[in-house]
Amino acid sequence: MNNSENTTTEAKASGVKEHHGFASKLGFVLAAAGSAVGLGNIWRFPYLAAKYGGGIFVLVYIILAVTFGFALMVTEISIGRKTGKSVIGAYTDMNKKFTALGYVAAAVPVIIFPYYCVIGGWVLKYLTVFTIGGGHDAAQNPDYFNNFIGGNIEPLIFLIIFIGITAAIVLMGVQKGIEKISKIMMPILIVMTIAVAIYSCILPGAVEGIKFYLVPDFSNFSINTIIAAMGQLFYSMSLAMGIMVTYGSYMKKDISIEKSTRQIEIFDTGIALLAGFMVIPAVVAFSGGDPTAINQGPGLMFVTIPKVFDVMPGGQITGIVFFLLVALAALTSSISLMETIVSIVAEKFKIGRKTVCFIVLGFSLVLGCLSVFGYGMWADFTIMGKQLLDFFDFFSNSILMPLVALFTCILVGYVVKTKYVEDEIMLNSEFKAKHLYRVMVKFVAPVFLLLIFIWSVFMPAL
Repeated sequence: MNNSENTTTEAKASGVKEHHGFASKLGFVLAAAGSAVGLGNIWRFPYLAAKYGGGIFVLVYIILAVTFGFALMVTEISIGRKTGKSVIGAYTDMNKKFTALGYVAAAVPVIIFPYYCVIGGWVLKYLTVFTIGGGHDAAQNPDYFNNFIGGNIEPLIFLIIFIGITAAIVLMGVQKGIEKISKIMMPILIVMTIAVAIYSCILPGAVEGIKFYLVPDFSNFSINTIIAAMGQLFYSMSLAMGIMVTYGSYMKKDISIEKSTRQIEIFDTGIALLAGFMVIPAVVAFSGGDPTAINQGPGLMFVTIPKVFDVMPGGQITGIVFFLLVALAALTSSISLMETIVSIVAEKFKIGRKTVCFIVLGFSLVLGCLSVFGYGMWADFTIMGKQLLDFFDFFSNSILMPLVALFTCILVGYVVKTKYVEDEIMLNSEFKAKHLYRVMVKFVAPVFLLLIFIWSVFMPAL
């Protein structure tokens, strides 16, 4: 038997997806980091930091990232690589009694992907507006954003464009599509983020925003700060969506899971922190030093920030760069969401990858239309008092994801035991954080996840 046959035999025996795996450690790290780096970092992190105390929120977030976030991410990547399967097959292999958990986890990206692409289309719209010189109109007209999303046809067109770009990349495959594009987009995204952050920080009046963002004020600390930071971490790092399990199944056996997870965390947390530097100093500088001007939801990115660009020197160029950056971040995450769905469907029903891509594209466009028209001709129809897009977001992020992560911790901590994950990590390296990992998965993470679930469902929305 020749060397190539040996390699193929070993790949099949280990369960690694030999035809669709990442070609290199760098490719895996950049693709996984690209999945984690998305609208959660650039949109959600700055307004949560402003709302929950600035520097104290940032401090709590970093502490949780290296403990809570690390434990959950390393678990999902290890499960994927050990089983060589997507979430349904992976959880079934671990324990057949937890097969249902795999289906719940698989439902998360199916729900998130369509409405995420709708928001991605909004970003493309504003990139187009600033590129053609219409930023001033967008900033000065208080109804500009609401008129756009309520227009039915235009947001649908931008949805089709955004989801079409995503599908084209996924169609090219893991190595030629996702890995290759991630190696191009992630460095560009990082450079652009740093550039905009530096420009924001040197604006006149930005110092007060920087102080608020960096200097912890312990008088602002509360249980709400911890819960908000945990929720953001959970949202930001693509946990409990099946993404890291899927990407783990593409990971080579000779790559260190622990080191790769730390590198992904550095990318993800670094971009989130830089996003704060992009937004908070600039908004504070142009709002008379008021951090509460950094409001949450669509208002931040599509109302407040265009107003800031409209009055700052070089605002049009900055606006183009900013929305291009956000579009790239949104695209890296949408790619991972679609890839996860494609992997699940192809594995479950034994259908060719390209066929599945078109099926997922068509299905997601239909669901995406619900979110588009939920602000337009179906605006009067609500579920639990929420527009359709808001309901999909609430159901996936506040109910399904915490439950998936909670039961994953129970499965690993008390059913198959942490040794299941530890053995996979120690295939090629020492697991330096093993004792921390055990404590987090068995005791700390389940409590935190239960708190996130209770907070999200029963407390006022963040």
